[in-house]
Parts: sequence; structure tokens; C-alpha cells
Amino acid sequence: MSKGGASISDEEWERFQREAEAGTQGAPQEPSARARMVTRRLQEETDRPEGWRTHQPVRQRRGKGWYAVGLLLAAGMLFVALDPGRVTDWFDGGGGDTPLAAEKERPDQPPATEAAQQPTLQHPFKGSPAARWGDGTAGITVPEARATGWMSKAQVSQTLDRSRDFLAASSLDSGVLLGQTPEKAIALINPKQKDVQDYLATAFRAPSKDADPLLLFSRFAKEKVRLVGDVVKTRGRITFREGKRGAVEVTTDVTYVYPVAHAAEGRDEVARTIVRREVVMSWDDPAKVITEPGTFSLVSYKSDTTNGGCDNHTGFYVPEFRSARTGTGPEAGREVDPYDRSTSMDARMQDADGTKCGTATRS
Repeated sequence: MSKGGASISDEEWERFQREAEAGTQGAPQEPSARARMVTRRLQEETDRPEGWRTHQPVRQRRGKGWYAVGLLLAAGMLFVALDPGRVTDWFDGGGGDTPLAAEKERPDQPPATEAAQQPTLQHPFKGSPAARWGDGTAGITVPEARATGWMSKAQVSQTLDRSRDFLAASSLDSGVLLGQTPEKAIALINPKQKDVQDYLATAFRAPSKDADPLLLFSRFAKEKVRLVGDVVKTRGRITFREGKRGAVEVTTDVTYVYPVAHAAEGRDEVARTIVRREVVMSWDDPAKVITEPGTFSLVSYKSDTTNGGCDNHTGFYVPEFRSARTGTGPEAGREVDPYDRSTSMDARMQDADGTKCGTATRS
């Protein structure tokens, strides 16, 4: 360790250790700068090899400092045993451990069940697998580009970025989430695709079962709920392949978790609306398909929502809060784990076919 250009020689260091062990008059009461550096390095390293001065014969520690440390450790262990949830909150913001690695392929099983904890304004994802998911677009895996169809590698890379931009503009934009028309998202959809444009016009003017904007866009009525925090948790991925007429066909399969509270201040109960949405886009060759450059044609879109309102065709999600549940009435159909991404959206929608509403196994 150097300080101001000076260094401590090996002889001085060994003399210091001998004097400290012998209780030499005037010996320093705290480690030197060099000792602090070594200690800090050892604390930061894991599975480290034996260091250049780390091996020492075992000695009896008689100092009061070590006794105090022992008491503190014992007290800390007792605190963890008595209130593990509080310690968990300190380190992970109220749920989960380290962030999950990016999703590169469909998982083979649902995420593990979390401890039963209710979300709060400070920790809206507490008790949810989403606590370990990415924030916004960070939770959406974008694959490495390669030349495909009519596009070069650079063009495919730009197309993937624009596809993710659509997801952000349709499902993550705070203004859109609070009811604004998703103009940026709509601008990315081929204006020459007449049936889709007709659908969009009707969906925002007069939403219905056949023209539901929630199939493509996430929206809440700000008169009824407010967003909790500025983070939407996501998990999913984008894939691509060559489509018809040399187009680049992009498939997005993403689950979004939205924490909300009552619009009225003072009502702090938090609920979560969970949406899994699959959108398939065809980025067509303008030489072969009538389109506007920089836009895509919709191939298909599917949406599966938990706590967004049963048989809801208002054009806005209508989440239910625990305090409003009566606990009476017949069971509402199949059980659904909204965090389970191990099945395809096709299988998910087939399972839901013919049922009125599902019952979420967790929120």
C-alpha cells in the first residue's frame, strides 16, 4: 500500500506484527492503511486462493474488539431469525433476490412460488416473481441480428429495435397507461393495412368485444386508479424469422406487471394487473407489399390478462382490490398462474376457450 509515494517495507510490517502481539507500548489501536487494504480485499473476494500474507497460525484472540464483534453477530443472527422479512426488504426492495438472467427461450416450468406477502406503495412487487424481473424494456430479450429475407444484418438490427419501440409505446408509456391514445405505437403500424386501421379507429372510439384496444395496448382509467411508482416489470423475448415474400417476421411474447392503487389519495392498497401479450409483426419489403417504410403489418395479436376485469370491454383495465372482494359466488372457471411462461400463447388461449373468466392462483 502506498500513500503519498511512501511504502511500508516487509521488515517494518513484520516488526509491527511482533510488537502488536506483544502489547508494545504505543502500538497502533487500529490496522494500518496497508492492513485495511488487505482486509477489504479479503472481504470482497470469494473462493479466493491463499493470499501473500493471509496465512497465519491460529491464535487466541483476547481483544475486546473481537468479543464485541461476536456479540454483534449473535444479535444480528437473532434479528434475522425473528424478522427475516425485514432483512429481505433491505436487500431486495421487498421481494425476490438477484435479478433473473434474460429469457432466451421458453422456460420449462413456472417460477417458484414466493412467500405470501402483500404489495405496498414502497414495494409494489413484494411477494411476486416479478420482483426479480427487468424494469421496462430491460426485461425484454432482443436476439442478435442476422441477415434475413430482404434485410441486411444492420437492417434487421434496426427492425428489432423498432419492434421493441412498439412494445414500449404500446405497453410501457406512462401517458398511454393512463388513457392517452398510443399515437407513437400506431405510427409504427402499416397505414395501408386497412382492416387494422379500421379496427384501431373503432377500438378507441367505441370499444367492444370485437374492437378491444386492450388486445394491443395497456390502458387504465386514471379517474379510477393511479400507477404505483414509475416501474413496470417485464419478462419476455423477441424472436424473428423470414416470413412471406421475404419479409422479416418478428414475434414478441412479453408479460407485463402493472402495480396500481386507487385514484383517491389516502387509499393505499396496491393491486397488480398482469398481462401476457403476443404480437406478430411482418416488416415487409416495400418492393413487394404496399406499406410505408419503417412500419410493420400486423399478422396476429393475442392477450391474456389477470385482474383486468372479467368480461371487460370498456377499453381500460378494471383491476379489483382485495378489500372489495366479497368471497362469495361460484368459482370463476379454470385456475391460471399469470406468471407461468412455460406454455405457448396458443396453448394458453386454447385452454381459455369457452370459459368465462379464469381464477388467478397468485397476483
